Amino acid sequence: MPIAMYPGSFDPVTNGHLDIIKRASRMFDKVIVAVLINSAKHPLFTVEERVELLKKCCASMPNVEVKSFDGLTVHFAKANNAAVMVRGLRAVTDFENEIQLAHTNHAIIPGIETVFLATSIRWSYLSSTVVKEAAHYGADVSKFVAPCVDAALREKAARGEV
Repeated sequence: MPIAMYPGSFDPVTNGHLDIIKRASRMFDKVIVAVLINSAKHPLFTVEERVELLKKCCASMPNVEVKSFDGLTVHFAKANNAAVMVRGLRAVTDFENEIQLAHTNHAIIPGIETVFLATSIRWSYLSSTVVKEAAHYGADVSKFVAPCVDAALREKAARGEV
């Protein structure tokens, strides 16, 4: 079975992301969760923090590996022998951007396919941006993220960083 890669910023990782990772881990022998280093964004969590949070969240999934990368996602996929990109879709609006990326990736490196997984309806409204905004205003976000992520968000909030 091919190696799959699930790329994203994961700032922070949400239960929606974890839903996609868990489901992909049942579909593929190996799933690489690829944490993007994006110099154009100003993330709340450093790339090292995001990788560590994802490792904690995915500890019960032995076929999931977490790595960070900089550059084109498709180049990182090829370098890691991933033949499939996993992309989560929350709503129809996500599809337009995701299909464009899928076609571009395939044009750059033919043979890398994209699999779209619809996020569970339970998490279809959820985004990292929504979680950060809610945490910023002191809302309880524990139902949206894993306990280790909730603790990390609370620590950042206590320091006034959220």
